[in-house]
Amino acid sequence: MKPITTLFIDIGGVLLTNGWDSKARRLAGETFGLDYEEMDERHHLTFDTYEEGKLSLDEYLDRTVFYEERPYTRDHFRTFMFAQSRPFPEMIEFICRLKAHHGLKVAVVSNEGRELNEYRIRTFGLGRFIDFFISSSFVHYRKPDADIYRIALDIAQVEAAEVVYIDDRPMFVDVARGLGINGIVHTGHDATQKELAEFGLMLPE
Repeated sequence: MKPITTLFIDIGGVLLTNGWDSKARRLAGETFGLDYEEMDERHHLTFDTYEEGKLSLDEYLDRTVFYEERPYTRDHFRTFMFAQSRPFPEMIEFICRLKAHHGLKVAVVSNEGRELNEYRIRTFGLGRFIDFFISSSFVHYRKPDADIYRIALDIAQVEAAEVVYIDDRPMFVDVARGLGINGIVHTGHDATQKELAEFGLMLPE
């Protein structure tokens, strides 16, 4: 087995909470008096296009919320959306220490719309330990399209066998494995720490 030189990591569900999942959308429906079922249907019809970087956040909101008059502004709603993000400090600290100890490259491979992604990168300081951001809205491919992993390998300039990919979605891990990338389905900090140790990536006692 080749030594691991690089980590590919998802953001939502691994380093941070999901950016705009069904729980957040349901809370938005309750907070803003929206018909959740209608908003959710509109969301599913257009969110992939937003995550691929082909719509701005305002255009996404035009289609899902502001297709009719509302008693609040887009800025108010955007602020609510952004406020749903929370960090997983234990995972962030662990990845920072692992990177420093082993001299790893660390790349994000994530499905996120541009504005939400940029907010999360800035707010939670992800740029201090992430070397590359291969985000769907930046490269115009979404997981599970295998091309997003090929792009990540090209940008990081590493072979698939040198990489461990961490994601909470088993399908995405399976697609990466199909390219020869080592994979871990993230279920929590402790389990991922143990699995990384099997690849020789551990911290001193």
